[in-house]
Amino acid sequence: MPLNINNIQIDSIKINFDTEALWMLNIALAIIMFGIALDIKIEDFKRLLKNPKIVLVGLLSQFFLLPFLTFIAICIIKPYPSFALGMMMVAACPGGNVSNFFSKMANGNAALSVSLTAFATLICLVMTPLNLHLWGSLYEPTNLILKSISLNPFELFKLVLLILGIPIILGMTVNHFHPEMAKKINKVLRPFSIIFFLILIVVALYDNADIFKNYIHLVLFLVIFHNIFAFIIGYVTAKSFKLNDKDSKTISMETGIQNSGLGLLLIFSFFEGLGGMALLAAFWGVWDIFSGMALATYWGRKKND
Repeated sequence: MPLNINNIQIDSIKINFDTEALWMLNIALAIIMFGIALDIKIEDFKRLLKNPKIVLVGLLSQFFLLPFLTFIAICIIKPYPSFALGMMMVAACPGGNVSNFFSKMANGNAALSVSLTAFATLICLVMTPLNLHLWGSLYEPTNLILKSISLNPFELFKLVLLILGIPIILGMTVNHFHPEMAKKINKVLRPFSIIFFLILIVVALYDNADIFKNYIHLVLFLVIFHNIFAFIIGYVTAKSFKLNDKDSKTISMETGIQNSGLGLLLIFSFFEGLGGMALLAAFWGVWDIFSGMALATYWGRKKND
């Protein structure tokens, strides 16, 4: 069992994030997803359906193997329960939108990356609540947290639908009927929305500076290990199904770059800013940008087989 640190249990720490800030975080994430959808076309889904093997490998890696193997790793490492639940939350989220940029930078299959991101974001409406509830319930320490907050999977589904599903449908609709307008809107909207979202996270960190300063070192190993583990799961899974280098890099990026922004939002909405979860998800959001950039740079310098 974990020991007390400074006589404070990690699992009892709460991150302060008021209702106004939470609504702004909701809006920022919805705008980001709307901006992502402005790049998504129906043809992206048709392209995937023409090659169902890649779809199945991508889904297997991201929504089945990553949550399952994260659960196995947690059973072995036995981190603080709130850290463990944070790892499960991140593993249950879909890929982050920067995975598209990193896939292109790594000489991966950029079109496949966009298509998988779109498909995964729709799938996560069901799979994110399902995976979090399933694996969180199977591990006794995290099950106690879930019981203490009475997590309702249907309420979780409704929030994910509201901030991901509806903005994506609206964005795709605009792109389908007014593609030129979608391009113009996206040029302004995407950088603005991401900067706005990052500002909100920085404000949250600033308002809880003492907590992050005192405890962030406890999640460094977990996040770095978990993130590298996710990249490996994606790449090995793709290679196991004999996919080429370009597609393997893409699936690795889609599995290793997670939408931790969504994870943070769900943590603040349903777990009352549970400190261990929020610490882990916040550091994930920063770390996977650096790790993704480093891996993409390395792969980008190597020729594909």
